[in-house]
Amino acid sequence: MLKTAKLINNFTIVRKFHISTVFNIDQDWRRKMKLPINPNKESPLTYLSDFTYIDGRPSALGKNQKKRLIKQRELSTKIVDGLNEINFAVERFKQLSVKSELEKRRILDSKLKMKGFKMFKN
Repeated sequence: MLKTAKLINNFTIVRKFHISTVFNIDQDWRRKMKLPINPNKESPLTYLSDFTYIDGRPSALGKNQKKRLIKQRELSTKIVDGLNEINFAVERFKQLSVKSELEKRRILDSKLKMKGFKMFKN
């Protein structure tokens, strides 16, 4: 906790700045080891269940586990939708480019041809 003092009319007012314990951790070491900044954000304790049954039944999900699962499902559906849109756009671009090439070729084929002596040279 950091303290700053401010003098107003001979009275001292102390303001306290609270900082999170996450920022008190040695961040340089965590970056060198390629670890997340917040150790509570990603760890086996965060993702695994709180307990297991001996007979192998699945245990109930915790409140935050359920939120994470719902969020991950929503994110995955957004990703799949985005990939489908990209694939559709790529296929449509290919179809339009082929269609425009065919249209150009049709126009060139329908134009008037040369007649006479020059036609027989080719």
